[in-house]
Amino acid sequence: MRLLTSATAVLAIPGASAQLNKLAKAAGKLYFGSATDNGELSDTAYVNILKNTDEFGQITPGNGQKWQYTEPNQGQFSYTQGDQIVDFAATNGQIVRCHTLVWYSQLPSWVSSGSWTKDQMTSIINTHISNEVGHYKGKCYSWDVVNEALNDDGTYRSNIFYTVLGESYIPLAFEAAAAADPAAKLYYNDYNIEATGAKQASTVKIVTLVKNAGARIDGVGMQAHLIVGSVSAQSTLQSAMNSYISAGATEVSYTELDIRFSSLPATDSGLQQQATDYATVTKACLAVKACVGITIWDYTDKYSWIPSTFQGQGAALLYDDNLSKKPAWTAVSSVLAAAATAGATPATSTTAPAAVTTTLVTSTKAAATTTAPAATTTTATGSCTVAKWGQCAGTGFTGCTTCASGSTCKFQNDYYSQCL
Repeated sequence: MRLLTSATAVLAIPGASAQLNKLAKAAGKLYFGSATDNGELSDTAYVNILKNTDEFGQITPGNGQKWQYTEPNQGQFSYTQGDQIVDFAATNGQIVRCHTLVWYSQLPSWVSSGSWTKDQMTSIINTHISNEVGHYKGKCYSWDVVNEALNDDGTYRSNIFYTVLGESYIPLAFEAAAAADPAAKLYYNDYNIEATGAKQASTVKIVTLVKNAGARIDGVGMQAHLIVGSVSAQSTLQSAMNSYISAGATEVSYTELDIRFSSLPATDSGLQQQATDYATVTKACLAVKACVGITIWDYTDKYSWIPSTFQGQGAALLYDDNLSKKPAWTAVSSVLAAAATAGATPATSTTAPAAVTTTLVTSTKAAATTTAPAATTTTATGSCTVAKWGQCAGTGFTGCTTCASGSTCKFQNDYYSQCL
């Protein structure tokens, strides 16, 4: 698959970019979303895509709700940066995943460098969570309550909270968050827990720890900062998700998905592999009913965090630096479209996601391939029609090309046109 030369023209067509969230919801998911940060909200072209709720139905503040910004000095709270993004989402009718309350990084020095007793640290955590979650009460679908508490080998990460309180800081944080906003979904969030292994097993233990302490934990967030060509098999991804549900979580989600190249520039074959990898993750979420959605960690390479963190790596997202769709976007939209068209409940999981206030299509099915042909209806005369959301044209496509009544075959790129 070559890089799509017509992507810029496609974006100029009203509604042409309005795909991922609309398709995800039609396939039974709550949202397809993106993280964002305050600086990029001044980029008009970027914002015009981000605010389109057919493309992105959920927003995560990348930094503005972290402790260093919300309580820079003890007892002094500031929500300016977080409010900007939460208000942006509210204006556009988008769900907000709020991020994050207790994390070892991006702490103000007064927290990380203090000498605290257990009672003092307990009060610090309770006060911070009570104030921040209370400020956003009713505005957050979910909170990443505790973030990255584990080392890669599954042991607890050494941080100021663990040093003072041990593992008890984790259920303490969940209890405080539940008290401050009983309606918000409460998540443990971490990276390298997408597949089975030591860290995944320890995440299961964290779910059990919180529940055994009598606190509430609703979900596990799998950050999914992945590498092109190194994504685990779909079955392995599903096994990890189902382990969290078996432990007592009611839902899971991919919370910070990006799939980066370990060396640049990206080749045509590399872009094809990246598309395949994104499709694998999307199929895994579709195959597990309790997976409520996917969030990419910003949607464009232009604002990715990776190049500044991993030197020489990047190009990890669905849109390139010029805000044009990449082959990975096509793969994800094709998988979602096929699942929306199939409309059958998968047999891979029996645990349904928790009830939500948004109206959902409750059935879902993982697609068999990234470009599965749309479901068709054959008439008595032998002709066929493509159901809404299905593929109706594209290079190499040999299926039916007539859209069902009420929809029209609309060009998306050289490889994919869709009945909309």
